[in-house]
Amino acid sequence: MLVAIYHIWLGRVSGGVDVFFVISGFLITTSIISKVNKLGYISPFQYFGNLMKRLLPSVLTILFTVTVASFFILPKSILEKTTKEIIASLFYFQNLQLAFSNTDYLNKEEMKTPVEHFWAMSIQGQFYIIWFLLFTIIIFIVKKLSMKRASTLINIVLLILFIASFSFSVYQTSVNQPFAYFNPLARIWQFALGGLLCMNLSKIKLPKIIGNILGWIGLIGLILTGILFDVSTMFPGYIALWPMVCALFILISGNHASKFGVERLLSSKPFVKLGGISFGIYLWHWVILAFYKYNIAEQPSTLHGILIILASIALSFLMTKFIEKPLRNKNKSSKKKLIPMFALNLLIIGGMVYYVMVSMAGPDDKSLPNDTYTGALADEKDYTEKEPIPNIANVKKDKSDAYGDGGMDFKGNDAKVIEYGDTESPKYNILLVGGSHSSHWLGALQEFADDEDIKITHLGKAGAQFSAAHQSPSVNEWMINVNRYIKAHKDEFDLLFTNANVSMAGNEGSQGVPKGFEKQFKKMHDLDILIFAVRDNPRLKRNAVEQYEKDSDWEKDVTRIMGEEQCKPKEIKGVSYYDYNKYIAPENKFQAVRGNIFVYFDSNHMTDSFARSLGPVIKDDVIKELKSN
Repeated sequence: MLVAIYHIWLGRVSGGVDVFFVISGFLITTSIISKVNKLGYISPFQYFGNLMKRLLPSVLTILFTVTVASFFILPKSILEKTTKEIIASLFYFQNLQLAFSNTDYLNKEEMKTPVEHFWAMSIQGQFYIIWFLLFTIIIFIVKKLSMKRASTLINIVLLILFIASFSFSVYQTSVNQPFAYFNPLARIWQFALGGLLCMNLSKIKLPKIIGNILGWIGLIGLILTGILFDVSTMFPGYIALWPMVCALFILISGNHASKFGVERLLSSKPFVKLGGISFGIYLWHWVILAFYKYNIAEQPSTLHGILIILASIALSFLMTKFIEKPLRNKNKSSKKKLIPMFALNLLIIGGMVYYVMVSMAGPDDKSLPNDTYTGALADEKDYTEKEPIPNIANVKKDKSDAYGDGGMDFKGNDAKVIEYGDTESPKYNILLVGGSHSSHWLGALQEFADDEDIKITHLGKAGAQFSAAHQSPSVNEWMINVNRYIKAHKDEFDLLFTNANVSMAGNEGSQGVPKGFEKQFKKMHDLDILIFAVRDNPRLKRNAVEQYEKDSDWEKDVTRIMGEEQCKPKEIKGVSYYDYNKYIAPENKFQAVRGNIFVYFDSNHMTDSFARSLGPVIKDDVIKELKSN
């Protein structure tokens, strides 16, 4: 319930999933220890059979519902992404699919599918496999060495897992937080912590008053997690210890029951009832919320939020009573029913894949005639309105070549150099450096690079800024490597192309050049490198493609975003400033499509097709600066 409240009204992560991992570790360790004490071994058929009967009915029901509903409710631009995530969720590898597709679960501007929250189920499933293998090995060692105290070995193994995984989690969160968020290796410590508590809970003896205090501290601390901490940049690193410790306090207090303890509240009938269907509430609330956001409003009102929660509770109750419980029966027929459910899901998903792959194909050729697809030159050339390119289902893929070539990754701190244009015998060499708002200009430069004998040296990193200011640890390390590379190759570059500033959605007057940029520009001037600094394009709060699907005439006034004044930086020698936003949002009016080409593939990044239409616009300015050097 806490997770749902945070998602619906606060748009933040609560830490509830982290607690879910701890409790999962506690419960499955308890179950395994019980089975081993009874049988002396773990039966793989019984172990995985019970897990399938407990998890699959809910998962299959919701995936089936989402698959069918997506055809009718979701915008086309998100269908392919949804299909991939449904398949990944069905086979319990969605967290890996999200990690390797550079998805940022905590980025509010990214398009969210109705099943993106299944990443937690995938990690849980992977953890259950790891735990089975781990305890199978432990049992083998105990029997082989005739150990009398298996609990000592279990505690040692779990402690090693906790320390190793926690250390890795802290490290990877600092260098690549979006990837760490989905990485099971950065999450194992949370399950191990639950396992350690299972092994040692009975040994913890506290006065009742201390247990009461710990319980209430844990509950209050857990509720406030998402408010107190910036989860979007800090989880699952060391800050995730906060909800973990809160969960431990609650579990420990439950072992010291008293009249005024938190367990009295949590064991009351309403909470027990909700706890019995909490798994379903977690799964349903996100599905309903996602469909709501795509079809009604970005932010639910108080009333609508309450209705979403009530609908989640109702659907979870019905699913538990009429699907989960009947299929959890110990008779053989209940197991057989899971097979047709799984097969039906595959059949429906297969149909959705076919629909997305075949019927939604469209023209995506970047060499389409300029008199039809004018893009940035829409106000200067006559054209006939046609279906915009790229095909709406593929807009999000229309990124600069650097993305496909590995030059715009979140992970890694090395100065990765990729060359474009005339790489054989160039007359000029342009260094394109920075983050995604620098990289999306690559297509514009490529449009004339070969004809003008220009080599483009691309040096980028997702989430970075070409700035001397403090950024994330990963970007700071990358900037050190970039500065070293530029200094070592300074004589090779005729021009450095980058952003002049960073616009911020909704912030008036945010277009001035930051001091970190100015300091970095001065460093480049000291190396005698000429800088071509481009004013940042407007960053919207909403995905432009989604808005177009809702209303093809959608328009956004970006006057406030761009600020009252034009970008007026301090005079820095060797820096030339250019502003091309009149081609992106003429008269500060942004439209999703210009000259039959989608302008953005999200809320703030230009499609490569539109960027290439800017080639003729920036060509003369670039050539002028090259010749002046």
